[in-house]
Amino acid sequence: MDPYKFLNITRNSDGTLDRSSSLASLTTPNSSLSKDLPLNPSLHTSIRIFHPNRDPNPNSPLPIILFFHGGGFILFSSSSTFFHNSCTILATQIPALIISVDYRLAPEHRLPAAYDDAIDALLWLKSQSQNPNDPWLSSGIDFSRCFLMGSSSGANIAYQAGLRATEMDLEPLKIAGIIMNQPYFGGIERTESEKTMVDDKIVPLAANDLMWELALPEGMDRDHEYSNPGKGDVVRMRKLGRCLVRGYLGDPLVDRAREIGRMLEREGVRVDLKVDLEGHHGIELLKEEKLEELVEDVRSRPF
Repeated sequence: MDPYKFLNITRNSDGTLDRSSSLASLTTPNSSLSKDLPLNPSLHTSIRIFHPNRDPNPNSPLPIILFFHGGGFILFSSSSTFFHNSCTILATQIPALIISVDYRLAPEHRLPAAYDDAIDALLWLKSQSQNPNDPWLSSGIDFSRCFLMGSSSGANIAYQAGLRATEMDLEPLKIAGIIMNQPYFGGIERTESEKTMVDDKIVPLAANDLMWELALPEGMDRDHEYSNPGKGDVVRMRKLGRCLVRGYLGDPLVDRAREIGRMLEREGVRVDLKVDLEGHHGIELLKEEKLEELVEDVRSRPF
């Protein structure tokens, strides 16, 4: 199969991608529950904030979820319809203040650019916790309960941002946990789920390999620490807070989710591991009942 055709992207002569014919071009404007703010104007990054439709209640402050969308590091944005809709539901049903980061995409901006943008978002939140200048953050927000959350490659970003944050002073902002939904990790050696689902309809192996090729630093392979967490810094891993790791049995990446969950457990991290769910990669973006399951899993965790 042609992975470029599968992903509906074209590689231009200057190394950039043409994404105009892909689902990534389908976006949703702001609603009454969301608004966009600049993050780092020099890098053209931004955030989309989702707030439940209720009056701020200082006696029942909202937790914060810093959200990173999926797309193999190369597709989608915070305004992509799939992710706009799911963030709206997360905000209203948990309820929580959702801050979705519109990070830079590869290959125009290879990793660690997306991780750097995640840290920009954390530093912005820190500044807001000290001196909020936005009305949605000035009342009824619990800055001591900030969760890093992502789906697929977004879960990878949440994990990497969590590692970096272990060496940062973010007070009074506190990271209470990391939520990794179908985390996107890799490695040179194939897992059993990858080998048995080579031609998966959502994440076929050829497309998976291409996305890593486009996202990783030039000359690096899938055993780089950005892809393979087993090659990373175990010391920082031990400092992570509680983690929720979710995976679907019909997802070629399910063994990767299982691996990161067990790796964290071995290093003494408190992990809620749910990798036996029925479904395929990204199913919560397509089926309402699966998004409701995700919402309930997040809402019911004793973080």
